[in-house]
Amino acid sequence: MTASKGLEGIVATQSAISSIIDDSLTYVGYDVDDLAENASFEEVVYLLWHQRLPKEDELAELKKQLADNMSIPQEVLNHFKTYPIGDVHPMAALRSAISLLGLYDEKAEDMSDEANYEKAIKLQAKVATVVTAFSRIRKGQEPVAPKAELGYAANFLYMLTGEEPEEIAIEAFDKALVLHADHELNASTFTARVCVATLSDIYSGVTAAIGALKGPLHGGANEQVMKMLMEIGSEENVESYIREKLDNKEKIMGFGHRVYRKGDPRAKHLRAMSKKLTALRGEEKWYNMSEKIESIVTGEKNLPPNVDFYSASVYHSLGIDHDLFTPIFAVSRMSGWTAHILEQYSNNRLIRPRAEYVGPGMQKYVPINER
Repeated sequence: MTASKGLEGIVATQSAISSIIDDSLTYVGYDVDDLAENASFEEVVYLLWHQRLPKEDELAELKKQLADNMSIPQEVLNHFKTYPIGDVHPMAALRSAISLLGLYDEKAEDMSDEANYEKAIKLQAKVATVVTAFSRIRKGQEPVAPKAELGYAANFLYMLTGEEPEEIAIEAFDKALVLHADHELNASTFTARVCVATLSDIYSGVTAAIGALKGPLHGGANEQVMKMLMEIGSEENVESYIREKLDNKEKIMGFGHRVYRKGDPRAKHLRAMSKKLTALRGEEKWYNMSEKIESIVTGEKNLPPNVDFYSASVYHSLGIDHDLFTPIFAVSRMSGWTAHILEQYSNNRLIRPRAEYVGPGMQKYVPINER
């Protein structure tokens, strides 16, 4: 047996949910470009769960189910209020809250197909409320209840700010949710499938996935991109800052991808939205800086930007706190995680790989007084 570091190049399972072939990303055979331009996030959620796009009545029913399940137990809200002020990252809060939600679901241990699908709906609905409620509570504000007449993206922004968002904000956020919904067997999705392959419950699977997404090499990259842009500060500082990073062989967050070779197909949609939003807000510098960074890094290292790079300036332009960028990733990816968990349950086999042993050879025990 020979190890593949990071399991690179290893095909670990079969899936009908999403694919990455020749640098093209598809959800159930639909190109992500097509979906980003035409589909709502709710349509994509249905597609991932059912392997087909919904009919009009099916989409209306899913929207109603999501709206009906957005409220979270008061105990979870009270739990947020016990956290140390300013010391808890939203991803840590999200990880704990999702696990806590399982304690208040009477069907948490019910492993029937029907119960697991109901839990997928609950998780997709409640994750938006968890993130927005925590954001408000840590600022001393009361959580905002969702509005049944608003779509998923609009409701998230409304619960975050307390004000109904403008159309451009809804369009941008909905598109970001579509683009982040699933991505084949990424680290957090693989983590979720490994967890539930033991026949653990869906709350455990999603909690494990959130733990994996929390890392800066996975979901945390977009937060680090915005941190970098803030450090640079202005367009005239880009060249010297990036050149110094490259000379020191430091990683530039938001560039390159393990799977894509010619570039992340999702990046262009967020690049266009970043250009539109930053101009609308009178903060074109964030887009201009990003474009200049892309030109240098891609030119010098042949590393094109990934989905995280321009999502940073999109979320910043929407007035979203920078440490919420990764939790928003989780809000979207909940659809993919739950789709993969349901698929794993439907044809399960315990995931148990082997390791290539590189330690010492056969040794013999020596009594402690002789060592």
